[in-house]
Amino acid sequence: MRSPVTVLFLISFLFIQFAHAQTPSNQLTVFGQTGKLYLEHTVVAKENWYSVGRLYNVSPKELAPFNHLALTQPLAIGQVLQIPLTHVNFAQDGKKTPAETLIPVYHTTQEKEWMYRISVNHNRVPIATLEKWNNVNKDAVRPGMHLIVGYLRVKTALSALATDPAATPATAETKTVETKPAEARQASPASTTADIAKPISTKTPDSPIAKPISTHTSPETTRTVTQSPSAPPSPHFDGGIFKSEFLDNGKNSTGVAGIFKSTSGWQDGKYYALMNNVAIGTIVKVTETAGGKSVFVKVLGQLPDMKESVGLTIRISNAAAAEMSQTAERFNVQVSY
Repeated sequence: MRSPVTVLFLISFLFIQFAHAQTPSNQLTVFGQTGKLYLEHTVVAKENWYSVGRLYNVSPKELAPFNHLALTQPLAIGQVLQIPLTHVNFAQDGKKTPAETLIPVYHTTQEKEWMYRISVNHNRVPIATLEKWNNVNKDAVRPGMHLIVGYLRVKTALSALATDPAATPATAETKTVETKPAEARQASPASTTADIAKPISTKTPDSPIAKPISTHTSPETTRTVTQSPSAPPSPHFDGGIFKSEFLDNGKNSTGVAGIFKSTSGWQDGKYYALMNNVAIGTIVKVTETAGGKSVFVKVLGQLPDMKESVGLTIRISNAAAAEMSQTAERFNVQVSY
């Protein structure tokens, strides 16, 4: 007979797993604490400082220094950027201009973390506001829950995030942001408003923008991005964690695969790919023709328009290639999706 402590542990574990399963896969997750709140973004093909800045409504001149990088440094596919949340692009009072869209930003609750601590760590947003946004009582907070702690404000005409189903489109009834000094806006207490969208539970294909490749590091840690990860030369994740999400729709093609460098996949089994004519977020099964080994990769975007892409059907991350024990720059594959 199991002890009460064991039973309680199992119940808590199952609850956390259920909470994760119910979370929209394309949600924006906040990291850091009051004073340095940020999102994470994984760079895809053809992105630069300016396109990423437009996506999150942040100036490139602010974005680069926040990541301890120079604006003159080009971005690399798979590179992870921290996106600062400031009074310009982060709303906790429901205010936005008619040209802006609000997108929910979530925090994942931890063990022994209650609503008061969540409030303190996220610009002291009122507990009553958190309760209303999430339709939950403060005493019902449990580990593993995903709670809205604010809204990303993006320019509707400039950001692809504005098309997210969870976003709140700008309307004629939207409150106009008051023209206060920046310091006044930062100090203003958050309040609830009816025009903020509620979180959705409909699962949509993962967005490489909304779901970053790398895991969270502490705000005090300086992130150094390199072109090749310092990781085991041959990860083993039984094809990668996206294997369980693969849906075989009967589409197949054979061709040549190439490799791109990425910091993802070496420690977490998250493998990614670039492929034309396939929707972003699609899980693709890549099988090496010679050895028969397979990996399951998520499409980040199209093949870059460069000479290295000529003749390629797909490019997969170097961690995915390593799991296939593939060291050649190009090799024959079968692609299923």
